[in-house]
Amino acid sequence: MSKPINVDSGSFETEVISSPVPVVVDFWAAWCGPCRMMAPVLDQLASEYDGSVKFAKVNVDEHQDVAMSYNIMSIPTLVIFKDGQEVGRVVGYMPKDRLKAELQKKLA
Repeated sequence: MSKPINVDSGSFETEVISSPVPVVVDFWAAWCGPCRMMAPVLDQLASEYDGSVKFAKVNVDEHQDVAMSYNIMSIPTLVIFKDGQEVGRVVGYMPKDRLKAELQKKLA
C-alpha cells in the first residue's frame, strides 16, 4: 500500500521533476483544516494509483522556498506534474470522486 511521501527543496527535483511517473504534490500545513480533511483522500488515492502515479506532500511552513517557487497562494493546493511539467492544479478541498475525475482528465 503506497502512501504520499514528504518532499522538500532537497528532494523535490529527484522525487517530482525527474519522476518517471506523474506526481501529485500536496502543498499543505498542519494548522490547515481543509488540508487535514484532504490527507485521508490522498492516502486512498495513493494506494489506488500505486505504481502509476506518485503522491508527494510539501509542508509550506517548513519549505516556503518550494511553495514560493510554485506560487502557492492558498492551501491545500495540489499541483499535478507529468514529465517534470505542471499540467494542472486543484485549490481547496475536493471529495475523492471529484478529485479522481480531475486527475484522470489532467493525466490523460
